[in-house]
Amino acid sequence: MTTFQIVRDHDTERWTLNHPASRNALSDTMVLALFEACLRAKDDKTLRTVVLTGAAGAFCAGGSLGAFASAIGQPLQPGEDDPLIALNRGFGDVLHALTELPQLLIAAVDGPAMGGGFGLACCADVVLATQRSVFATPEVTLGLPPAQIAPFVWMRLGERAARECLLSGRHYRAGEARELGLVNEVAADGELEDALHDTLLKFSRAAPGATAATKRLLQRLRGPVPDLRDEAAIAFVSALRGSEAATGLQAFARQQIAPWVKKSAAP
Repeated sequence: MTTFQIVRDHDTERWTLNHPASRNALSDTMVLALFEACLRAKDDKTLRTVVLTGAAGAFCAGGSLGAFASAIGQPLQPGEDDPLIALNRGFGDVLHALTELPQLLIAAVDGPAMGGGFGLACCADVVLATQRSVFATPEVTLGLPPAQIAPFVWMRLGERAARECLLSGRHYRAGEARELGLVNEVAADGELEDALHDTLLKFSRAAPGATAATKRLLQRLRGPVPDLRDEAAIAFVSALRGSEAATGLQAFARQQIAPWVKKSAAP
């Protein structure tokens, strides 16, 4: 099965995260394919719009532990280089590449957008969501920092909202995410394609060259996204190898409450 699909329709491409069994969690293969798609699209003068979405009623459940699984709670030996740092940094490369696309980037979210999926949405120019969509950055509740996505959440939401989101791990329904500034439009369940069609028509009034130039100006206006890729990768992998992440992830897998959660705060 191809976990990342690209379908071209005239001057629009639909990029689909396609691993329903994991709710489209970001595997190493998926991350690499997404990065390569960004590199190709950046130089494609015939492409006007990219729609990023997920398959089978989910946008993206976040990062897949995959190659990281065996490292949970396992510290490195003195002087040993950590191969996981480069893997985590690769996701940071994807986030930066998405924000640098000259085309209009639309995230069409149906279902959960968690962790890395939340970060992907923050890179889009326009975010559409269904009423059943849920957004969260739950990493801290598992004993991990939301490291690579933090600059993008901060740029999208601003200081106050980003701090609440990243430091609490709370879940936001689609309407709440719209109030937060993440989502542009909320469609009824089952009507995401109609909302996407209308959005594509609305933005088709903009000439592609003017769109690319405007995006460059807006990026200059706000400044580039802070490049914390190396620091973020080290922070994430260091936490993953620590005891806190081992405890948090084990509690999550067993559907138990992590020991640092105050009992009155438990759901």
